Amino acid sequence: MSCKFRTNDEVVIIAGKDKGKKGIITKIVGNKVLIRGINLVLKHQKSIPSKNILGGKIHKESFINISNVSHFCTTTNKKSKIGFKFINKKKVRYFKCSKLFF
Repeated sequence: MSCKFRTNDEVVIIAGKDKGKKGIITKIVGNKVLIRGINLVLKHQKSIPSKNILGGKIHKESFINISNVSHFCTTTNKKSKIGFKFINKKKVRYFKCSKLFF
């Protein structure tokens, strides 16, 4: 079975401290996703003079479990589930709420 989430999909957070926020998936690793601008954590970074990286406290995006994320349909402005259909022998994804393919 193929994964329902792919990079550059627009999603909404359905659980956790960022519940209700929308973002775009930048990376998928196993059952965790990295979303741009969501789940920011404070990281203490050591300076690396040879690479011109300054040390200090930085805000960094952290991974979220894929079960806490749902697709966001821009036409209905709601979260939606994803379905699969075969069109011309090619498997495509569609929103179940609006029947739009993407």
